[in-house]
Amino acid sequence: MKGEILRAGRPVELKDELLMFAFGVYRDTGGAYPALEWVEEKPSPDDFEGFKRVYEPFLEFRLKDEFDELYILRENGKITGTVALIYTFQGKDIPWVPEDIKNGRTGLIEFLMVDPEHQGRGYGSELLNFAVRRLGKLGRDAYIVTFPELEAYHYYIRRGFVEVERYGDFVLLRFAPNGLRA
Repeated sequence: MKGEILRAGRPVELKDELLMFAFGVYRDTGGAYPALEWVEEKPSPDDFEGFKRVYEPFLEFRLKDEFDELYILRENGKITGTVALIYTFQGKDIPWVPEDIKNGRTGLIEFLMVDPEHQGRGYGSELLNFAVRRLGKLGRDAYIVTFPELEAYHYYIRRGFVEVERYGDFVLLRFAPNGLRA
């Protein structure tokens, strides 16, 4: 194991640290992720204040009202990776998730990120495998909403996810071990 994956008891208390972490990923991906697809003029990957202005309210919403569970991977006290799970949809406004999968069997893997300095070392696989196992224990089918142009799309396909649906800018993937079609 690369580090210990721990559940965040009060995710909103980590907002400032998570904001800096997400900005590091945004900067490293040249502004590709987080996608900020709802923002007309995305901030430069070097503009923390611009990123904070648009992403902080969204992050706070996700931490308070959207994520059912948030897990943090730390190494030497520093966040090296994150993954969140969403498996209750009642009363939540999550417009980027197709209505037909918002049921008692669906579990979404969200907020899967690895610190740029730690990418390529297995941290993402560790977090993804953890999330799939956790959702399985909860009796949920693992889904991911992503963008087809991201490198992450191909990463998920190589790890057993299959494309279920394309809609708008998004692609819905479902974990299907052994390449079984969803």
